[in-house]
Amino acid sequence: MKSPGQWCAAILIAVLSQASHAQILIGQTAGITGAVSAGVKETTDGARLFLDSINAKGGLGGQKIELVSLDDKFDPKLAAENARKLIEEQNVLAMFLTRGTPHTEAIIPLLDKHGVPLVGPSTGAMVLHQPVQKHIFNVRATYQREAEKAVTHLVSMGITRIGIVYADDSFGSDGVVGAQKGLATAKLQAVALEKFNRSKPDFGPIAPKVFQSNAQAVVLVASGQAVVDGVKAFRAAGSNAQFVTLSNNASGGFIKSLGDNARGVIVTQVFPYERSISNPLVKQALELAKAKGINELSPAMIEGFAAAKVLVEGLQRAGAKPTREKLQAALEGIRKLDIGGLEVTYGPNDHTGLDFADLSIIGTDGKFKR
Repeated sequence: MKSPGQWCAAILIAVLSQASHAQILIGQTAGITGAVSAGVKETTDGARLFLDSINAKGGLGGQKIELVSLDDKFDPKLAAENARKLIEEQNVLAMFLTRGTPHTEAIIPLLDKHGVPLVGPSTGAMVLHQPVQKHIFNVRATYQREAEKAVTHLVSMGITRIGIVYADDSFGSDGVVGAQKGLATAKLQAVALEKFNRSKPDFGPIAPKVFQSNAQAVVLVASGQAVVDGVKAFRAAGSNAQFVTLSNNASGGFIKSLGDNARGVIVTQVFPYERSISNPLVKQALELAKAKGINELSPAMIEGFAAAKVLVEGLQRAGAKPTREKLQAALEGIRKLDIGGLEVTYGPNDHTGLDFADLSIIGTDGKFKR
């Protein structure tokens, strides 16, 4: 028979055990190391700004939000295995901020099998928008929208000789569709259309073709280090083209990787300018960042911050004891949610999120300029 002291100790252990599990587990698989690590870090840091602010106030209903992040090294197969572990073994309530188009596609069967919502995948692939993927709630605009706007912008500058270089995956193909829409509107055709192996990029055979095409501008639909290597190879081959890449590369780390080739590169954007403190979303993010000793934001941080706001809204609407099913219903019930000057609306047949696209140019100081 246990003594009163033993009973008290047992009760205390039970209480502490319950408290340790009084948390909302959210899963993330992304390339924490590898070709897109800089962007992944900044996007996740931006999300943590908002999640940490919620946790500092006691969380939601006394439960703190814990983001469990696994490194998939930007490998779709590893992304799928990470998602399986998070969903089946760690029993996360939702997935969040996955990175990459084929990577996100690889986890869709798991989302559908277990009824797990995915909020804010860091990819603008059209395949995640149309047809509607039941368990994916997009926040950012589509790559096609970005690429189309980029080409329209180039044409408005009087540029007519435009080339396209892209990774041979679903992301690359998606961006090409948007770029070609822009060209078709301007009644133009790409002067160069070249693809490369995403897993083992080799720009040696492509660079001379781009140079010989006399392209005035080149749209590079690729990720992180591949874009860095591509720009370097094209410059070495003699090309003086203007380079444009998409918002998946909108991070401070990406600029640093470009080195001397950074100046003048155009990067499309899907969120408000990160220095525009007149924007409520940016202002709130900057205030929380400064409280942590962070004085500057990057576009990637704004993306993560916005996605976290949508996730928390869904969790709040899901109630005191959220389940995957309740969160799914709560997210689909969001109508005209103001996340800071931008409205997000979902429904059973619409998981689009935002339709915001803009452009920025990397300046001489290594910062994004609007």
